[in-house]
Amino acid sequence: MKYVIVLPDGAADYPLPELGGQTPLQAANLPHTDAVARRGVIGRVRTVPAGYTPGTDVATLTLMGYEPARYFSGRAPIEAAARGLSASEDELIFRCNFVTITDGRMRDFTADHIDQAEAQRLIGELNDLARAGDPALAGCRFFAGVSYRNLLILAGAGHYDLECAPPHDIPDQPVDQHQPRGSGAGRVCAIMRRAAALLRDHEINRRRAADGRPPVTDIWLWGQGRPVALPTLQQRFGLRGAAITGVDIIRGLAVLMGMELIEVPGATGYLDTDYRGKGAAALAALDDHDLVAVHVEAPDEAGHLGDARAKVAALEQIDELIVGPLLQKLEQHGRWRLLVAPDHPTPCGTTAHDAAPPPFCYAGTGVPASEAAGFHEQAAEQSGLLIDPGHTLIERFFTQGL
Repeated sequence: MKYVIVLPDGAADYPLPELGGQTPLQAANLPHTDAVARRGVIGRVRTVPAGYTPGTDVATLTLMGYEPARYFSGRAPIEAAARGLSASEDELIFRCNFVTITDGRMRDFTADHIDQAEAQRLIGELNDLARAGDPALAGCRFFAGVSYRNLLILAGAGHYDLECAPPHDIPDQPVDQHQPRGSGAGRVCAIMRRAAALLRDHEINRRRAADGRPPVTDIWLWGQGRPVALPTLQQRFGLRGAAITGVDIIRGLAVLMGMELIEVPGATGYLDTDYRGKGAAALAALDDHDLVAVHVEAPDEAGHLGDARAKVAALEQIDELIVGPLLQKLEQHGRWRLLVAPDHPTPCGTTAHDAAPPPFCYAGTGVPASEAAGFHEQAAEQSGLLIDPGHTLIERFFTQGL
């Protein structure tokens, strides 16, 4: 049996005036994904349990069959796993975004998708200050990631009990209302203030201003936690898996789940990602893996931008260049199943993540046909099927009717 999971990040949404009252999933031309919904099961899945902040971390962990209450400790430790980083009992790992804050408001949680070279230079300078004995950065080790997505490992913080807001969930909101809270908050805020002082008149910002680009004003620390070991997919289901993605959160989950990471040149984690390259890599991986998971960040990025048309375009690319070719190859194999599952909604109207249960569909060997109208939020709701708790969906996908 061959299994494929396609994860269109943030694809779910609400009806939008600019799309004639349709959601992006309804407005998009998705013949292959619609076929999966018609030929198999469609429904909704509660990917974000009550009490959790909606995000790719919790939601994808749930989709892959891991109960957050047992296995989730924060986003940053998962991303750290992608880079082979860990932490001692006395340390805490934070996600460290470069952001743009102006007039006291979170204007851009990506700092205009800061260039890689700029991000690496700034991370290097923060580390230089920490090594030089800067009191505000004592115990700090910064690690460059991809663009605005970086990490901090903080010593002497293992006992902290913090609440930190994801910057993408506070667009254009006053940041004073969303500062870190709880034990250790004063130290974390001091680190953020010291970084802001470094950035205030930095050469990089002078150059960006000359180019008409907004400044990199701050770092934002969030997603903190310590590593938690996961039982692998091989241990749980006897499956040898591979994962394809452009972002560290999915890379980290794949590492923790014991999946092989397949890197695709041009997989950017943004709207310009190489959809065709991801599809081709997934087709090749199917030859020697039982399970292939393909994650695409682009719909989520379009949602954060509030760009419904870009979201529709991303969904159509996923359908044409990933779902379609994979479905064709699976049908040639004989025994197969294919699951399409957004992790959470990222509504264009709010530009922030949402905890509402997104739609899912899967089809293949032993799965009865639903004859659904297609793959979108309305069809999923009309099915009457809600998988709750959501971490049980993956076992249904692997075993139903077999």
